[in-house]
Amino acid sequence: MEAKEEALIRSLIDVDPELSKHYEEHAELKQRLETLRLKSILTEEEEIEQKLIQKQKLASKDRMMEILARHRQAAA
Repeated sequence: MEAKEEALIRSLIDVDPELSKHYEEHAELKQRLETLRLKSILTEEEEIEQKLIQKQKLASKDRMMEILARHRQAAA
């Protein structure tokens, strides 16, 4: 996520509960993914979990970008 997008998200978190929810979810998924990446060897279950987290994280980011686009359009 670009710094400009991150700043916009942070400025809108307090006024958009949906954005706040997705932002928190994205941060949580990022942390879980980082925990898995620190392991030198993953079990088969952890590999599956890692792929699932990556998909969820991407979906969360996509949703945040949709919300940001909506806010940008409303501001224009």
